[in-house]
Amino acid sequence: MKKIILFLLAVISLSANAQQDAQSSMYFFNPLNYNPAYAGSRGSLNFTGVHRSQWVGWDGAPTTQFVSVHAPVARKHIGIGGNLSYDKIGSRNNFTAMANFAYHMQLNAKNLRLSLGASAGLNANQYNFQSLIVTDQTDPTFLNSNSSLSPNFGLGAYLYGKRGYLGVSVPRLLQKSIDNNTSNSFLQRHYYMAAGYVFPINSVFDLKPSVLVKYTNRAPVTIDFNLSAHLYKQFWIGGLYRMNESLGFNASYQINDKLMLGYAFDFPFNKLSYRNWGSHEVVISIDIRSKNNAFISPRYF
Repeated sequence: MKKIILFLLAVISLSANAQQDAQSSMYFFNPLNYNPAYAGSRGSLNFTGVHRSQWVGWDGAPTTQFVSVHAPVARKHIGIGGNLSYDKIGSRNNFTAMANFAYHMQLNAKNLRLSLGASAGLNANQYNFQSLIVTDQTDPTFLNSNSSLSPNFGLGAYLYGKRGYLGVSVPRLLQKSIDNNTSNSFLQRHYYMAAGYVFPINSVFDLKPSVLVKYTNRAPVTIDFNLSAHLYKQFWIGGLYRMNESLGFNASYQINDKLMLGYAFDFPFNKLSYRNWGSHEVVISIDIRSKNNAFISPRYF
């Protein structure tokens, strides 16, 4: 059974019409992964790392790591940064490295800002079907290894203030073959829209709904809804609903002004629930800021 699952995962990873970008349940802690305009918006030098183990219990199930770093420069009007991602599913692995640039404009006296961003980098895709056991070995597609390395570019816009944000982005504009044109598999263009707002309830309790919408041509729209409670400016606890796919929860703790740790769990309620133990995700975020650098609270977004 595990060999069959591994084979199916490998085939899914090469599908031209599927959502190909690795997903994250705590997307709101690492927006730079999908929107270059986020660079520098926290008003600090920020390091964020995420590890996700998806569908635990399946042989060849996806595992993903994200790393990002960004900071404001030139009196906070410019943000620069970089992000890395590594995603492995079945016999396919994907590595992306992007450099990010953003220009921030203040729109009014209430600190409402608009950021326009761009990114450039490399995407490496590799698959190796030699480790799979197949009955029909006449199809050379499943007997060979292949890899590709190609440049890519991204664009994004990010409107944000003290309590809310709205962002749209296309993190990879170029649609590239992921197997050197040996099949019809292409890295598809993905479109993102993210929004969130913090509602203060009282002196110790804030409520934050957020949503992430992902669209790819000829694939179902993916929508993540999250509702989080913020307690005593230190604790986050929330619930996640991924449309037609999974339910989950997340929690985080702001240890001090610099360090935050978080954890998320989600479990599929569709056919993917067969013999797996759900998906687990951990995040660490570090902020290094100057004494007079306090435009946005790092505990909100």
